[in-house]
Amino acid sequence: MSQLALDTDPYLEEANRVAHVGRLNAHRPIPRISIQIFCETEAVAEQMSRARDDRRMAKTHAQIHMGGLETAVELFQTVPTPNLILLETGAAPKEMLAALAALSEVCDPSTKVIIIGHYNDVWLYRELMRNGISEYMVAPIDLSDIIGVIGGLYSDPGLKPLGSSIAFIGAKGGVGASTIAHNVGWAISSLFKSEVVIADMDLPYGTANINFDQDPAQGIAEAVFSPERIDDVYLDRLLAQCAENLSLLAAPSSLERVFDFRDDSFAHLIDIAQRSVPHVILDVPHTWNGWTRTTLARADEVVIVASPELANLRNTKNLIDALKQLRPNDTPPQLVLNQVGIPKRPEIAPTDFCSPLGLKAIATIAFDPGLFGQASNNGRMLGETEPANPVVQSINEIAHILTGRQKVSPRKKAGLGSVFSKLKRKK
Repeated sequence: MSQLALDTDPYLEEANRVAHVGRLNAHRPIPRISIQIFCETEAVAEQMSRARDDRRMAKTHAQIHMGGLETAVELFQTVPTPNLILLETGAAPKEMLAALAALSEVCDPSTKVIIIGHYNDVWLYRELMRNGISEYMVAPIDLSDIIGVIGGLYSDPGLKPLGSSIAFIGAKGGVGASTIAHNVGWAISSLFKSEVVIADMDLPYGTANINFDQDPAQGIAEAVFSPERIDDVYLDRLLAQCAENLSLLAAPSSLERVFDFRDDSFAHLIDIAQRSVPHVILDVPHTWNGWTRTTLARADEVVIVASPELANLRNTKNLIDALKQLRPNDTPPQLVLNQVGIPKRPEIAPTDFCSPLGLKAIATIAFDPGLFGQASNNGRMLGETEPANPVVQSINEIAHILTGRQKVSPRKKAGLGSVFSKLKRKK
């Protein structure tokens, strides 16, 4: 096989893209800092633009300028220097050191500086470090390098790794997104003995308390309405223990007050939860406003739950397009088809549903009102009700995929066999 064929192999490209996203997901979000970026080449400016728009940089205020050292010195003669300066320069090592002296004269002592150069020179690196430069990067650079270096300067190395946040949202009301989210959270906690927090973000109508047979006095509302109080200790007080490794931030499920929030109202709560446990399941209501959009944009993984009919297909396509704009450096959302095989309902075949979306469903879950109804009425999970049911096997496979323990397989039709066999028997 030729080198050209290897370079354009779609499977190799997909593997590289997944590996790149994996490296990005290993980085912590950057705290709220100001950044001024100076680029001499379009290649570096393009990567900087991607970094600025990445969800891990959502809290920062970054500006990009075309121009190197001279542009930076000219700007900072009239305006204060930011928390961080990223500066590209093509100057040779000795000329670079001399030119940086002019920058030091207009730079505040607290400002950190990252230099992006074009010379891989150990002597230059040592001299830059000796002169107070925070980091030296050699072009070409990529998105993961940029975020990793910035994060290394502003993240406490003693902090535990962040847990992953997985946001579930329905393409349409009533498609069972909350039920799938709760059961996947339970499956992760029981299969892998890993700590999970489920946050029911549908404050007026949430069903997690019913599904888990819980009636906590406090929950997610107290956290959102008192953000200044949120820390690890306060969060622990608000959590309701549902199982050995599973805790719930329950919604009040009440209409006694109006639940209007700012775009970032849930952000601090989610950050604290991710520092506390390996997995945070976000049960996002089927609405589209500032805070739901921000939650989906900043989640590590997004799962869309849809039913195979036309309005769901339209809404799923709109969600995928919106998330592509909000999350340009992340993988597309995962898709779960639920309530497949409702008698007498005209449906779109799973393959025909997925084709225009450019996605494969990670699971196709059959309509089984008996199983779901029994579990809901008893306040139990599907895996507790009928562990051997094919639907439960689908839920377990979703848990494996979302935690990185299993690759996505195109053959996810568990749960449909029993439906088809029943239809045949009726004939």
